[in-house]
Amino acid sequence: MAIQKFEDIFACQKAQNLAVDVYSTFRDLKDYGFRDQICRAAVSISNNIAEGFDRSSNADFSRFLYIAIASCSEVRSMVYLASRLDYISDEKKRKLLSQPQEISTIIRDLINSINKS
Repeated sequence: MAIQKFEDIFACQKAQNLAVDVYSTFRDLKDYGFRDQICRAAVSISNNIAEGFDRSSNADFSRFLYIAIASCSEVRSMVYLASRLDYISDEKKRKLLSQPQEISTIIRDLINSINKS
């Protein structure tokens, strides 16, 4: 059975969870530029999945999924920087790095599935 709405896409659900974690983690950070950038990158993941899903073709959907993967990479890059700037603990770093990596893997599997159909 085909997915009927973007809310049912597992990667989108995981991306929303990541965005909540990012917002919670950096909520009180006074480095507003950093905070805004990592939050925008985290939100961009699920937004691109949603936007791509409602496009008219699998090619468009795949393109937006690749953008979502790029946003996962941006979040990971920002997490490394947050760690180097001592904004987060090593434990938080591990958690915030594993989530976008997992989401990227799920999205890549989705892209492969789309390309096979």
